[in-house]
Amino acid sequence: MRNAYLHQLHAVHGDLVDLVRLVHGALDRSTVALLEGDLAIAEAVIDADRAVDLLRERIEERSIELLSLQNPVAADLRMLVASLQMVGELERMGDLAVHVAKIARMRAPDPTLPTEAVPLFARMAAICQHMVARLEDVLVDVFENPTPDIARELESVDDEMDRLRGDTFRILLADSWQRDVEPAVDVALLGRYYERIADHAVSVARRIVFLTTGEQPVRG
Repeated sequence: MRNAYLHQLHAVHGDLVDLVRLVHGALDRSTVALLEGDLAIAEAVIDADRAVDLLRERIEERSIELLSLQNPVAADLRMLVASLQMVGELERMGDLAVHVAKIARMRAPDPTLPTEAVPLFARMAAICQHMVARLEDVLVDVFENPTPDIARELESVDDEMDRLRGDTFRILLADSWQRDVEPAVDVALLGRYYERIADHAVSVARRIVFLTTGEQPVRG
């Protein structure tokens, strides 16, 4: 019985790692679709979102079953509670990557972004990709090599994202902006999507700290 219980716990952890990897892949591909106007890649991101939804459902079902039938305590309880919290954040990150891909699909094969906005969004995307990659690295090895500073690390990175989000408005409000309404809406929405991905990444990092330490990190 104990071996079956541990196997189920390990399965939840493995599924969480797989979910982060799916989100990481969706983010990478949606950014390529955005920056390169690749319709096929945008479609692939949208089609693959079902796998994220299904994996979330499986993690939730396993976690709830263990909570209701096994009465876990201490670290095991934190693992399951944190998992239930993280899957929602991760699924929303995947949904935001899909939103990016849908805008890219709508504009393809023409460029989605005005030329002056491309470097800004390339940087915003790179920040999000770095954050999700760090979550993946930490979750893979979370029990053998806890990283209690991961929340503070990603909060620091998120500060740059907030500044870049402000830069999107400066582009839109500049006297040199002479484009139609649609590009302005795209820039505003895309800035929001990448900012929210970063915010969710910070939230996941905070759940990881709770998982490994039992404490809620205080923002520095």
